[in-house]
Amino acid sequence: MANRDRRGLGRGLSALMADIPQADAEPQGASATRRPDMKVPVERVRPNPDQPRRAFTQEALQELAASISEKGIIQPLIVRPDPDTQELYQIVAGERRWRAAQIAQLHEIPVIIREFDDTEVLEVAIIENIQRADLNPIEEATGYRQLMDRFDQTQEHLATAMGKSRSHIANLMRLLTLPDEVQGMLMNGSLSAGHARALINRDDAVQIARDIVRNGLSVRDVEKRTRKPGQGGRKADRKLTEKDADTQALESDLSAALGLAVTIDHDPDKGAGKLTIGYRDLGQLDDIIQILNRG
Repeated sequence: MANRDRRGLGRGLSALMADIPQADAEPQGASATRRPDMKVPVERVRPNPDQPRRAFTQEALQELAASISEKGIIQPLIVRPDPDTQELYQIVAGERRWRAAQIAQLHEIPVIIREFDDTEVLEVAIIENIQRADLNPIEEATGYRQLMDRFDQTQEHLATAMGKSRSHIANLMRLLTLPDEVQGMLMNGSLSAGHARALINRDDAVQIARDIVRNGLSVRDVEKRTRKPGQGGRKADRKLTEKDADTQALESDLSAALGLAVTIDHDPDKGAGKLTIGYRDLGQLDDIIQILNRG
């Protein structure tokens, strides 16, 4: 089962994406709409319990409900037959529209019915939200974690299937190691992902996070505060050793891609730095030159 799912993840993404509505607002031109398969009573539709998105702001739902009251639901929801209950449908994409339709007191909603399996349902839900930039970092990371845990996926495979870099997924996943309180601050927007990354693996992460919110600390302020003691010596030496998680992940990605040792020395104060590619012999140097010439 796991092997079949691993091969299946990412297959036909273009076909899946073609069914995902791109906006909740009124589209430009009739060609932007998708014709529904049918209309179903709103009470026969239920949300996906594995939906990666957890936060639905009431203000945004009210605005969407007002638009739906005036224009109706322009883009139909994507649903599948409910795997547990006959006569019901489970939402694959469009939970915001379903919630707003109830606020607008609609009795029926337009749907497109698809026979998706569990892997495809979760995949489409993540893709839809990422496309809309609706997911906060914790929700996006949780979606990736679900794919990895339930369907035996690797970070490398997810990166390929989702069109993301491996370092992007790896850094998001590391945010799930933060204390619940810190994750909550990240979900509600009190902390940025940059703030949160500086707090990973720190016993005092909660206290620092509270200080960030209370005092409006910048990411630079937090990075300075969380530097390990004993990193003395010359300023230039300290900058070479104080690499953040993103820089280390990028070094790893480039080294794996090139098959060569890659070192990145970044000066956060200047926003500049140096990238070094090591080679063992003239053959490897020639390979590097060819890669650079190919652009």
